[in-house]
Amino acid sequence: MCGIAGVVSFNEHGEQKVGLVEAAIKKLHKRGPDHTSTYKYHSVAFGHARLSIIDTSNAAHQPLSDASGRYTIVFNGEFFNFKEHRAYIESKGYTLKSDSDTEVLLYLYIIDGANCLSKINGFFAFAIHDKQSNQVFIARDRYGIKPLYYFKNEDYFCFASELKALVEFGFKKEIDNASLLTYFHLNYIPAPHSIYAGVKKLEQGNYLIINGNHIAQTEYYQIPQVDAAGKVMSYEDAKKELYRLMDESVQLRMIADVPLGAFLSGGIDSSVITALAAQQTKHLKTFSIGFADEPMFDETSFAQLVAKKYQTDHTVFSLRNKDLFEHLHDVLDYMDEPFADSSALNVYILSKETRKHVTVALSGDGADEIFAGYNKHEAERRARIQSFSNNVIKNVQPVIGLFPKSRNSKIGNTFRKLEKFSKGLSLDAADRYWRWAGFMDDAELMQYIRPYLANHISVQEYRNRKALLIDNINNNDLD
Repeated sequence: MCGIAGVVSFNEHGEQKVGLVEAAIKKLHKRGPDHTSTYKYHSVAFGHARLSIIDTSNAAHQPLSDASGRYTIVFNGEFFNFKEHRAYIESKGYTLKSDSDTEVLLYLYIIDGANCLSKINGFFAFAIHDKQSNQVFIARDRYGIKPLYYFKNEDYFCFASELKALVEFGFKKEIDNASLLTYFHLNYIPAPHSIYAGVKKLEQGNYLIINGNHIAQTEYYQIPQVDAAGKVMSYEDAKKELYRLMDESVQLRMIADVPLGAFLSGGIDSSVITALAAQQTKHLKTFSIGFADEPMFDETSFAQLVAKKYQTDHTVFSLRNKDLFEHLHDVLDYMDEPFADSSALNVYILSKETRKHVTVALSGDGADEIFAGYNKHEAERRARIQSFSNNVIKNVQPVIGLFPKSRNSKIGNTFRKLEKFSKGLSLDAADRYWRWAGFMDDAELMQYIRPYLANHISVQEYRNRKALLIDNINNNDLD
């Protein structure tokens, strides 16, 4: 993990912001504790905080410039297939001074411009300045794994990996009330919006080109849409292809010049990744968290089974409730905008303890989204079945609402789910998904907003954003 920040001034007022890049990059020290540096050229300034993973030498420090000094890059992420492109770059007459993926990326951009993005297998957020044209190019990876926030007014444009760094450039902080409503529903704020009015997240699969005070945004990647009516491979072939893709993915992510391990919760995704990674190295280091005071949530026994099977060097960090409370404020310091994922506390402690042993840890994320593993996916499958039981549940919804509902008991949780399911049966696919992906419906949502605040919230703007998020959801399939 590294951190990047930068600013482009448009006039004399904006010039005052160029000198603030040092303060911004200091806020990213935890992302990049190994080296920090800045670059300034007239109206443009970049900063970089480095966590050394590939080529830990000084030759790979950033901001990094090409041999001519015309182009300079700051890069956060990993470019997994960079070695494949070294020969191509050298065949064009360029000589590389380091073994880093950053330098390969810079020269790939010099040769191919924005088309270089199609050649990158990895996750990234980076910015490149061209002194000759004074153009700045900024891009984010296909799935938005690496963060990038930005702000623009008539005087300057600034960007950073985290909001805490971005606010160092001194814009006025105002709550985006439509984002606030979205947060209360989803428990996070989707791109391109943030909790601050005027602050955007560069969307996944997009890049920006900044020329003077003109900013153009281009989408270079979309997740391919599968034609459900078209030809699909057999189940056996699909299993083989999934294995191939997963194995290749893990192999690429094990390229590092520093100690590497894996998180192992005992769940399916982390167990699969551990199994594949263990084939690439002997005595893979794996790490788990146990909950001494909450045996119901402790899954370390499953992790131990996987560790034993693949002969990993396994470490368990056993936590008590007091450990969770003691780290609460540290976790909040990392959350620059509201984010209500309770597992963030566990992951923070796991990461902190794991860092004492390795620099990089593989982890699994997104399996439930890809393989329809959440309750809402099963609920949607059942909702599409024309059945007698669905009609009964739909018609007795007012009665279900009278029963006590709670996550803390089996019966209460059953009625909670049943009420949510019954309400969803009356909605179309898009609105049903929105309801089941969230924590309350719009009527409940407004009850949590104080009356004086409700008068200042654009409910229509919230609804417009909601419409964009669920635009492609229909009754065709679960894709």
